[in-house]
Amino acid sequence: MYSGSSDGEGHDATQRKIPSASSMLWVRNLRRFIGSGAGLGSEALMELETKRILLEIFKEKQQKNAEARSIPSFYRKKPEEGSISHRVQRLAKYRFLKKQSDLLLNADDLDAMWVCLRENCVIDDATGAEKMNYEDFCHIASVCMEQIGPKCRRFFSPSNFMKFEKDESGRIAILPFYLYVMRTVSLTQARIDMSELDEDSDGFLQSHEMEAYIRGLIPNLAQLRDMPAAFIQMYCRIAAHKFFFFCDPHRRDKACIKKVLLSNCLQELMELHQESEEEITDTEQAENWFSLTSAQRICDMFLALDKDMNGTLSKQELREYADGTLTEIFIERAFDEHVRRGKNGGGGGNAREMDFESFLDFVLALENKDTPEGLTYLFRCLDLHGRGYLTTADIHTLFRDVHQKWIEGGNYELCIEDVRDEIWDMVKPSDPLKITVADLLACKQGGTVASMLIDVRGFWAHDNRENLLQEEEEPDEE
Repeated sequence: MYSGSSDGEGHDATQRKIPSASSMLWVRNLRRFIGSGAGLGSEALMELETKRILLEIFKEKQQKNAEARSIPSFYRKKPEEGSISHRVQRLAKYRFLKKQSDLLLNADDLDAMWVCLRENCVIDDATGAEKMNYEDFCHIASVCMEQIGPKCRRFFSPSNFMKFEKDESGRIAILPFYLYVMRTVSLTQARIDMSELDEDSDGFLQSHEMEAYIRGLIPNLAQLRDMPAAFIQMYCRIAAHKFFFFCDPHRRDKACIKKVLLSNCLQELMELHQESEEEITDTEQAENWFSLTSAQRICDMFLALDKDMNGTLSKQELREYADGTLTEIFIERAFDEHVRRGKNGGGGGNAREMDFESFLDFVLALENKDTPEGLTYLFRCLDLHGRGYLTTADIHTLFRDVHQKWIEGGNYELCIEDVRDEIWDMVKPSDPLKITVADLLACKQGGTVASMLIDVRGFWAHDNRENLLQEEEEPDEE
């Protein structure tokens, strides 16, 4: 009875048609509830919203690429001043630079490291130099870690130890190692300071940003502390210009921060930190472009040449530079190649005058003739036809003015062809028919050759080089 009735009910149940899931009311309501997002958790909702935003961005990029004929954009506009993106960028930059600054060793840390180095080194019996082997190096590292903290750990790596010259016992001198630490800290601090002034964070400094950096250094430079306040702005202008002369060859008014840090200019500027116990002569100070004496010399020179006091120099006024020893053709070529025509210049050549910035370039080139930057500046003046090389005819034309001044000075008669051949022997160009700027740089006498062709005093110095060398050696022997 029981089994029979159950079989009948089971048979009837199989005969009944089971409705599809889509037709069930509760299924439809559940799907509608989930589709609206009302039944999802916060993480699921966030994921759906993220997918929707990314899909919109993808479709927008596809549309832009289609409109641009499949050429992808390579320029991204910088965030506007005051926008949220700009504020976030500045905040991130500030926090990053602050973190890097906190990781630097300060003056007390450097003093403590020097004490640790001296207390744990050994004295070389032969030379008396203070040295350390690798075991001493590791021991000093642990002592510095205890006294200074983890900030000094990166200086005591095995690779740093291997950078220094070792004696036969495998020891290195502690002084070069300490100077390396000091220079690394100094350059890192300089990079942080420059990056703070880099307003658009593109890794380059404009002229006003470089001037601001130099202005901030003046109170910390021993030889510049007594600078008159009225002269600070002019000094910063002169000092910054040397950085751009050597670090901005394309004259874009943008100097790469990395190039500035590695340049000799920054090292020359940092020399003014030192307070010399002996008196420094005016001649020694003038050799450093960044000294106060040198900056005042440049200003006095420009004011003395500017006879009409209009703030610019004409060709006639510039001819008095260096007591008038520069040739006429060189002055003409300097104006042609390196002086921009003014707004009111018109077509007349007399209207073009040299402003103070161009004058600074002119002086820097003449005082740094042996550098690639200075020689490149001068070569453009020597290249009379803009062909990128000099021929024997060009040498003859250039030296003709030097020869004229030479004879007017009461010197002996000389043959221009002999001087031309001598220049060719000095340079030894790769092409025997032409001299390029690369040839002048490769021969290591490019500055001397340029002086011989543009300045009668430079040719006189070359002609009397043996006597001058003997005069320099005699005081040393005494």
